[in-house]
Amino acid sequence: MTRAEELENRLRLLVNFGGVVSKETNLTKLLELIAEQVKTILSCDRCSVFILDRQTNELWSKVALGMQHTEIRVPFGKGIAGHVASSSQTLNIQDAYQDQRFTHDIDRLTGYRTRNILAVPLKNVGGHIIGVFEAMNKAGAAFNVDDEGILQLISSLAASGIENAQLYESLSKSQLETIYRLAVTAEYRDQQDTAIHLRHITEYSGLIAQGLGLPEREVENIRYASPLHDIGKVGIADAILLKPGKLTVDEFEEMKKHTVYGAKILCNAESALLQIACKVAASHHEKFDGTGYPARLKGEQIPIYARIVSVADVFDALCMPRVYKPRWDTEKAREYILEESGKSFDPAIVDAFSKVYGEILKIQAIGDGKSTIIPGITREMNRHTY
Repeated sequence: MTRAEELENRLRLLVNFGGVVSKETNLTKLLELIAEQVKTILSCDRCSVFILDRQTNELWSKVALGMQHTEIRVPFGKGIAGHVASSSQTLNIQDAYQDQRFTHDIDRLTGYRTRNILAVPLKNVGGHIIGVFEAMNKAGAAFNVDDEGILQLISSLAASGIENAQLYESLSKSQLETIYRLAVTAEYRDQQDTAIHLRHITEYSGLIAQGLGLPEREVENIRYASPLHDIGKVGIADAILLKPGKLTVDEFEEMKKHTVYGAKILCNAESALLQIACKVAASHHEKFDGTGYPARLKGEQIPIYARIVSVADVFDALCMPRVYKPRWDTEKAREYILEESGKSFDPAIVDAFSKVYGEILKIQAIGDGKSTIIPGITREMNRHTY
């Protein structure tokens, strides 16, 4: 390939890169896309994108191609990435093992051999450091001046996309935390194991949605809307909600109104997530055969989100002690779900439940829900503050 052809090819790749970056709002996916694109454009073996965590003053990378599920963290000012971040200068290192700033630990852990490194600072529109690009092991040669210019251009294109994804993620987490707080308000009134119950409903619903083969975005929606299924309990009197014995007919009619109250609390929300939560709150006690409440919906008249949460909620409720009943054995609870296929529950949802039942049991075995009440929200908010 001639130099002119190589430059033309790189220009085409850069145009494509800009389009990719502008569309992705999920930070983890965006970083993966950026790393893969840089690897292709620079014809290198690996690319890592380090993001500055201002709370801990560390640089972290969720993306290190060839090192699956690995997060690298380096102190600001330490190592190659840390030096580039602190100096705001590009480093083009021809022999990594001859540079005192290079840390050998990762190579030792992975068996990888880093030969050369091109690292450039990642700056936002205000000129502030938000991260570092590291490209490693240029194919057939060391990185040259053209590579430096290309990676610097890529960093300017990528910075705005990364900041937008960070903002989107921050707003999403704030919304999810608000949802959790609302859910806790209702759940604390009638049970002591609130955190565990909310985690179970969240995870079981997500697993069942995956078992159904729903798109990833829909799986996330059902996971994070499901904790609000009983928000309407805030409108039920304690004398009924906390009654240890069987409810009278009139009391049960009042209890059933929590579905209506929940829908009223959540209706007319602009948030797509709360719109889904409204459907779940209103219809998670409907039954597939039309004998449920409050509207006696039947079959696919019941929103799919509510059909999923119905299975998750009943299974978890049976497996946990309540003021009005002892806990059931998990196998007995599973058999009940299977027996109610086509009656209380959508057969397709029951099949999906059976498909992921092993994963459900693993989640159920985790006894303490306090640290991960809605998995991924509190934990990630604590770890990555932008």
